[in-house]
Amino acid sequence: MLGLVVAEWLYERFGNEPEGKMSHRLNALVTGAACAEIGRAMGLAAYMRLGKQARDDGAFDSDNVLGDMVEALIGALYLDHGFAAARAFIRARWEDRIVGDAAAARHPKSELQEWAAAHNRRAPVYTVTDRRGPDHAPVFTIKVSLGSAGEAEADGRSRQIAETAAAAALLEALTK
Repeated sequence: MLGLVVAEWLYERFGNEPEGKMSHRLNALVTGAACAEIGRAMGLAAYMRLGKQARDDGAFDSDNVLGDMVEALIGALYLDHGFAAARAFIRARWEDRIVGDAAAARHPKSELQEWAAAHNRRAPVYTVTDRRGPDHAPVFTIKVSLGSAGEAEADGRSRQIAETAAAAALLEALTK
């Protein structure tokens, strides 16, 4: 739902932009982290019912949990009230994000892949080097490698977050 509504909205607002730029905007707007920020702004953590272990592990402030709550809320709105209600909810909460320059930010994984292609390198390879913590609040360590060009490692509360952080770290090292 979120991807569909945001894609439609971006096409309405930025239909004359190149496809790549709109793709970057879309990717920045529909991430779990963006959903989590929306959830925080809405105060959704106050409505969570968590067990002691989840509370102790900080699930009230987890991007994964808050992001999932927002996505579930969008799905529930769609199922109970239809597409128009879900669209109205998304547009009301993402309005400030869609018009800002931050919405067009480049995703580190995409940027690293483009850097590799531009420098005649193979695609980045992401490897899980560690996974720790409880099942509901895992921490992943990911290593990204571009062969002899370099590698970097980063942690995150999901594979995607750790991969993004590792890509950003390698990009920073490569572009110094």
